[in-house]
Amino acid sequence: MDEELKKYQKKDLDSELKKAYSVALKDDNFKKLLNTLKIKDNIAYKYTSKLERTVNELNNCAGCKSLLACKNPSCGMVFYPSLNNEELEFNYVACKYLKKHLKEKEEIKSKFFEMPYEIKTAKMSEIIVEKNRASIIKYLKKFYDSYKKGDHPKGLFLHGSFGSGKTYMISALLNELSKDGYSAVIVYYPELLRSLKESFSGEDFADRIDEIKNADLLLLDDVGAEAVSSWNRDEILGTIMQHRMDNKKSTFITSNLNIDELENHFIINNKTEEKIKSRRIMERIKFLMEDLELIGENKRK
Repeated sequence: MDEELKKYQKKDLDSELKKAYSVALKDDNFKKLLNTLKIKDNIAYKYTSKLERTVNELNNCAGCKSLLACKNPSCGMVFYPSLNNEELEFNYVACKYLKKHLKEKEEIKSKFFEMPYEIKTAKMSEIIVEKNRASIIKYLKKFYDSYKKGDHPKGLFLHGSFGSGKTYMISALLNELSKDGYSAVIVYYPELLRSLKESFSGEDFADRIDEIKNADLLLLDDVGAEAVSSWNRDEILGTIMQHRMDNKKSTFITSNLNIDELENHFIINNKTEEKIKSRRIMERIKFLMEDLELIGENKRK
């Protein structure tokens, strides 16, 4: 009796699968996928739901503009079938954007601490050319050419409005140079300070500081957004700046504060000693970097 029941259940299931397949065939994209893969009906009907998932993900890909805009469950991937001995095998296949990203990731040798995806893949060729960026783009090109010749040009203190592209532009330069074997470190400065506090007594602290001090190229992003203390001003930033100044290491800073505002930021109280310590930090920054401003609309909207 159990065997008979199983036989009827299998027959009913087979009938339901064929009904669902018949409905799916009304979709032109579904039929197109079957034709492309040359899958026969007697095989395809058993995988209707999975094939429909593939079709839906391919439809998402058709209108997709970038990896960041991916609507598929697995970002940058398509659940795609292949025919193997009269059965379908489904695997995740990378889309063109993910393949491009993986290739770029292999080429770019920069090291990043707490930086978003678009910074990790920033490229000079994708910098948006606008009138308010003319002087900065000119600087970046000049720096690139000079550095490749073996010179040690000044880095850049780039300040200006929030979300205007400061970090992206400098990261694009450093990423480009990292492809040629130069060591580049790009750091979100407020998060760096937090992580250093947590590892203060361990080996990670010394290793991290050494890596930042000795990198050929360094970007400290969003300096001025941190809660300033004598420790992070004098022991961390001051030490890094002094070492890089002594060893002619090209250094970059982005900030929402201009030079004068940043100097005031580093003053913890109104004592003369504090003002001198702040000025000492700023002198190192001025020695290491040119000062440019970028004012523009928030591109993170």
